[in-house]
Amino acid sequence: MMKQFRADLHCHSTCSDGTASPKELIDLAIDQGLSGLSITDHDTLNAYSTALPYAKKLNFPLLTGVEFSCFHQNESVHILGYAFDLSNEQLNAFCRKHKERRLQRSLLILEKLKEHGMPIAIDTKNLESIGRPHLAMEMMRQGYVATMEEAFKKYLGEGCSCYVSGDAFSIEETIDVIRAAGGVAIIAHPHLINQPHLVTGLLKMPFDGIEAYYAKIPPHQERPWVKIGLYRNWIMTGGSDFHGTVKPHIPLGCSWVNEETFQLLYEKCLTNNS
Repeated sequence: MMKQFRADLHCHSTCSDGTASPKELIDLAIDQGLSGLSITDHDTLNAYSTALPYAKKLNFPLLTGVEFSCFHQNESVHILGYAFDLSNEQLNAFCRKHKERRLQRSLLILEKLKEHGMPIAIDTKNLESIGRPHLAMEMMRQGYVATMEEAFKKYLGEGCSCYVSGDAFSIEETIDVIRAAGGVAIIAHPHLINQPHLVTGLLKMPFDGIEAYYAKIPPHQERPWVKIGLYRNWIMTGGSDFHGTVKPHIPLGCSWVNEETFQLLYEKCLTNNS
């Protein structure tokens, strides 16, 4: 019996807020019987310096990917980029700006935590991409909270005592940067966007696709996004949003795309990185 083609296009490594290294993600993907993968770390491409040669060595198809954080009408919106040229200077400069923004925000949060009696010793210089999940994990290690959920609900979440709002880039700028690098821009996990009017506005923007299949959401929650994708002739992507042990209930490969979708993006990726 022929193996079903499954490619997970949404996962995170230790280069952002995942717990598996880039190489470990590829090994896990192969162990899980996946046919392809894209590592979509938050605002950084650093995983690919080790992941790409390792994937080539194993003859495993690896699609370039990234997940950028944006703000639109006071709500956080994530955009996935795929199939871009890894060496594109505009894209790499954009990632460097994101890294600095993340660092400055994290330093402000660390100050607030200290003011609330929770000093945290964390080496921000050696983290490739720092964010609230890193701080939450460190809060757990140092005994201030029992779970990451507690860290966000009590201290790090919006409206909490140690929350610092993000100063992210615009959706329009993010789309432009991804396309300048030869990639495609995809609306990430639209079902997580809380404001219906915001979704309506996003659908009018020049995206190339939508993440219709996500993690473990049931089919009835996927259907509206599939309909939108079909109506607009958009690329419909999907993936687990695997983070490793910080989200143990979400295994790699629990959501995926078929061969047709993957090959469409992978061939573009090969052309851009030849």
